[in-house]
Amino acid sequence: MTQQTKGPGVRLPPPLIYLSGLVAGFALDYWWVAMPIVDASRETWVHLHAFAIGLVAVWLLASSLRSFRRRGNDPRPWREDTALVEESVYRYTRNPMYLGMALAYATLALACNALWPLLLLVPVIFVIRYYVIGREERYLAGQFGQPYLDYCARTRRWF
Repeated sequence: MTQQTKGPGVRLPPPLIYLSGLVAGFALDYWWVAMPIVDASRETWVHLHAFAIGLVAVWLLASSLRSFRRRGNDPRPWREDTALVEESVYRYTRNPMYLGMALAYATLALACNALWPLLLLVPVIFVIRYYVIGREERYLAGQFGQPYLDYCARTRRWF
């Protein structure tokens, strides 16, 4: 079962969406009101958490890209997919790349002890969920049909 259109119709690269939220958050922190997550005496703990989250983010991104390429798919969401990826980290989450980017975003906010970027992660995830993931899910359902719907039934969207 194939769709008439090529690709899911995503126009903005998801990394650019995440980067926009991050830049806006740091701009608010710098030019409006600086809001640290914790006071200076506890920054070390925040940095340790940022490091751990960053490791998970790197693992998710690397693992998902490797699985995607192994199946011959282009990771750019405006391109057509040639195969359904269900192995590796895709057994546990349907969107490990977006989850990895969200965790990398949170890592940077935590490492800089800046609350504004962390707060803006919520609308960024909303945009990713409805503008990017929603389009991709409709496209993949049309492209792969019942096997994709079965995959959705057994695998969570995020984690």
